[in-house]
Amino acid sequence: MSYSSNQVIPPHGGYKKLMLYQMAEIVYDLTVKFCKSYMSYSSNKTYTRTYDQMIQAARSGKQNIAEGSMASGISKKTELKLIGVARASLEELLVDYQDFLRTKDLKLWGKDDPQAQAVRRLAYRSNKSYKTYTTYLKSAESASNCLICLIHQTNYLLDKQLAALENEFLEKGGFTEALYRARRARV
Repeated sequence: MSYSSNQVIPPHGGYKKLMLYQMAEIVYDLTVKFCKSYMSYSSNKTYTRTYDQMIQAARSGKQNIAEGSMASGISKKTELKLIGVARASLEELLVDYQDFLRTKDLKLWGKDDPQAQAVRRLAYRSNKSYKTYTTYLKSAESASNCLICLIHQTNYLLDKQLAALENEFLEKGGFTEALYRARRARV
């Protein structure tokens, strides 16, 4: 679809091509696998609640990116809000993984840990998916740390997206301004 500057509703969607969406999808897929492997969905209500919340936080990160992208043609304000919700959801998930490590007396990899660096380097592979990271799912400690690295990378991309959206909104305005410009151009 071509787009002219006189067009009121710009192209929108295309979120599946965004690196931040792809990373959020990997975080979601790995979180589902992590919870099934290392968290008991049982009679322990605290664990069951955390299991559900972790999956929902990962899902919310991914889904809000998609929804924000689709809303972007009509409402930059909604897009900004939803990308912010995605960021907040992944931050919640990050804290859950950190809590998991701490309460299990497992090691949290530092930023310069060779294993953390190896996980971070995988982000540069093309056509990556959750399968790219499955070697890190062999233990709860390794899986948690891998996901912490991935969430940090995804949050970095979300922060960059939020900054870009904010700048675009300040420069061009939103849908209401576009309607006004289109109406004035016809007069």
